[in-house]
Amino acid sequence: MELFWSCLFQKGWTWILACGMLTCIDYKAKLKAMSELKTINKEAIPRALEKVDRYRLLNDPAEAESICRDILTIDPGNQEALVSLILTLTDQFNKGTTIQEANSLRSQLKDDYKREYYSGIILEREGKAALLREFPDSKHDAYEWLKDAMEAFERADSLRPADNNDAKLRWNACFRTIEKHHLTPRPKEDRHKLHQPLE
Repeated sequence: MELFWSCLFQKGWTWILACGMLTCIDYKAKLKAMSELKTINKEAIPRALEKVDRYRLLNDPAEAESICRDILTIDPGNQEALVSLILTLTDQFNKGTTIQEANSLRSQLKDDYKREYYSGIILEREGKAALLREFPDSKHDAYEWLKDAMEAFERADSLRPADNNDAKLRWNACFRTIEKHHLTPRPKEDRHKLHQPLE
């Protein structure tokens, strides 16, 4: 009888240890699965792009950015997603997002007009973000960003389709922002630019 209980006890512990190992393995597998991003289907891209627009309208660019990155993971050359990601990043310029990634994405646009137009958009939004910063010379920075944007919009306008005046509209908006906030160039004795050129 003692031998029976001894065997049963040993087998019981073996079973418990085996279950424990299986549970541990299962937990590790679940943990690994939770630490990896899930991939969307290519067929879902149009619907995902609609959600990007919706989140931007809801003033939630971080959510829109996340969806853009999911789309570009499976379709890196998707031009609409690239444009949307540029815009969602510029939406966050006043929250610490830097200009470098937006500019890098702009260089991936295939259309010459769009590259110049979104160059202007990036510069314009960096200029407007500079207006919110309470740094010395931030208004001079804003002026320089906006003037650079206007030059980019002029280049875009020379490449535009006949029925597209978007570059002119943005140029006018930059001009009015400069006037509204009484922005001026940096004084001659302090001509070194504090902002980094886009190129």
